[in-house]
Amino acid sequence: MRAISARLLCLCLGLCLGLCLGLSAGPAAAGVMTRERMQQAFPAPLIVGEQERDLPVWPIYKQDATSTPIVAYAFESIDFAPLPGFSGTPFNLLVALDSHGSFMDVRVLSQHEPVFLDGLGEQPLFKFVEQYRQLSLKQSIKIGLNQSGSRQQATSANVYIDGVAKATASVRILNQSLLAASLKVARAKMGYGAGRDPDLIARIRPDVYSAMDWDALLAEGLVTRKVFSNADLEAAFQGTVGEGLDAQAQSAPAQPFVTLYVAQLNVPSVGRNLLPPASWDYLQKRLEPGDHALLVMTQGRYSLVGEDFMRGTVPDRLSLQQDGLSLELRDLDLDTTLRLPPALADAQWRVFRVISAAGLDPAQPLDLDLLVTRSKGQFMPEVVRKQLPLRVQLPQRYFEAASSDSKSWTLSWTSRWIELLVLLLGLSVLAWSLARPAWLIASPRRLKIFRSAYLLYTLGFIGWYAQGQLSVVNLTAVIQAVLARRGLGFLLYDPMTVLLWAFVLVSFFVWGRGTFCGWLCPFGALQDLLSSLAKACGLQPRHVPTRLDRQLKRLKYVLLLVILAAACTSVAWTDRLVELEPFKTSITLNFVRAWPFVLWALAAVASSTLVYKGYCRYVCPLGAAMALLGRLRRFDWIARRTECGAPCQRCRSACAYQAIEKPGQIDYVECFQCLDCVVIHASPTLCVPVLNQQRKERTIPIFADTVPGRFS
Repeated sequence: MRAISARLLCLCLGLCLGLCLGLSAGPAAAGVMTRERMQQAFPAPLIVGEQERDLPVWPIYKQDATSTPIVAYAFESIDFAPLPGFSGTPFNLLVALDSHGSFMDVRVLSQHEPVFLDGLGEQPLFKFVEQYRQLSLKQSIKIGLNQSGSRQQATSANVYIDGVAKATASVRILNQSLLAASLKVARAKMGYGAGRDPDLIARIRPDVYSAMDWDALLAEGLVTRKVFSNADLEAAFQGTVGEGLDAQAQSAPAQPFVTLYVAQLNVPSVGRNLLPPASWDYLQKRLEPGDHALLVMTQGRYSLVGEDFMRGTVPDRLSLQQDGLSLELRDLDLDTTLRLPPALADAQWRVFRVISAAGLDPAQPLDLDLLVTRSKGQFMPEVVRKQLPLRVQLPQRYFEAASSDSKSWTLSWTSRWIELLVLLLGLSVLAWSLARPAWLIASPRRLKIFRSAYLLYTLGFIGWYAQGQLSVVNLTAVIQAVLARRGLGFLLYDPMTVLLWAFVLVSFFVWGRGTFCGWLCPFGALQDLLSSLAKACGLQPRHVPTRLDRQLKRLKYVLLLVILAAACTSVAWTDRLVELEPFKTSITLNFVRAWPFVLWALAAVASSTLVYKGYCRYVCPLGAAMALLGRLRRFDWIARRTECGAPCQRCRSACAYQAIEKPGQIDYVECFQCLDCVVIHASPTLCVPVLNQQRKERTIPIFADTVPGRFS
């Protein structure tokens, strides 16, 4: 059996590696929509234009009197953000994004998530994506459960949509795929800056305000001031045709050329101190959620804007950048007065808006450039432009740090920290108990109580509550993601699975496959507990003949090989074959499913009352993978005696898994780590060699006869 398993391991790994190398150069995922299908999706009065050559988007027009303006752009998410779903295969969504960055429509074209394939069905998924309609990319979209009552209007910066119970990881990945693809289109077609995701930027704190005068604002860092001297200007033009053209700058190099002031006017401690109350209220109404208002002011012999500047337009002498990305400034045309000191009475100032779509992050520095132009020559003059730079940094107390919403995997961890803590505590208890089992194996009763309690924890908490059932789907998802040359970040959306796999991978080197299969598999725990209940009712499982047992244990390796081969060649067949596992039906969906799946799951569970954990021993493809990986074990941690197997067969006859060879060796590949044999080995009343040794060492005392003539 050991040799056969080793050969199967090499065959499985070789086949997967060969197919990965051979197919990884295949074509990447692409959209499936044709013009005909697009016209069906967006019928009259909408008009579908031709797909653009440089970007896989379809312009959507609408007849408006004599004109046909573009009202939306339609695209497939797989063309822009083919993020692997929990199955390793991306969602493909048809998205229509209107000209204001709002979702006109979102539809599911294809998906391969196990929980939505003959599980919950696709209706919960369709209902989930319908919630995106009329929401905007400018908003922070948060996913929760039963929070639709908290959903705010489309004008709000934050909005809540309901998730799908038992499919948390899948809908979070869909959310990230949808928004990542939509942001790419919005930036390319709608003038969105290449800024950050709206949920990954800091936000101005509206509740922080202190009364300050101009000097206090400067000292606090809420107003940034920089003086550019004539010498600074000449240094900027040095080595160009513009050098030496300003006589005043050359005659008085130490004199100021221009003093530049910048402040974020939408910060309450700035706006409320510089604007009259009515103007502050008016500014709040003019700004959309996520917009920013920058006050820019100059004093000196250089004007803030040129003579041909028009109010409400983009200034030609100012540019704004953040992290090397340009952000558009547009004059807000704010007609008001500022509370400035008398020394700034001659200063020029304007208020500029940066729209939320640009992604300005108040926590990051802003780089403002004041453009100065010089020209030389009368006919076709040579023109040189130089920037006078100013960096602006808002103090930390005036903004709220960035917080990721449900489209980032980090929230999957932070929102479940209590569950993860309970899991870590449970894993710690198990590791300590297995590493130092002396107290646990002191008596069969103690082991039985501990094992039953831990299996209840595994089934109830890890399985039914926290949905931490490991599955062969985890393996097929990795294979399919590698073949498609996608990242494996989708695994991070299910933190319970990540922690369990991390612990199990370590356990392979120490104890072998039995740590998971015997203690941490919820479906295995369900079988074990049901078998114990059946025994208590007098129903004893049957012993399978040794030869037949060995033959049947090979079946799971064949099934694993077939599933892995399907994962390398066909997504559709993989979706079908993974249903050999009844885990989704019994653990994820609590037997609420179509009757064929429920019948198969019940049969697998009930078989344990006839053949102890028969599904785990003979059918489970995940168990086969665990058995193969369990060969990484570095220690023979179950103690044996020379008499074990020759002649003693006590442990072998008691092993319900039939994982002890006739000569007495432990077959760790098939051992489920129940510790029954360890208890027998350590017990002075159960271990036959120990009992025999005690009999040999036992002495019978001989006493002298004290009765005279008794034997005469």
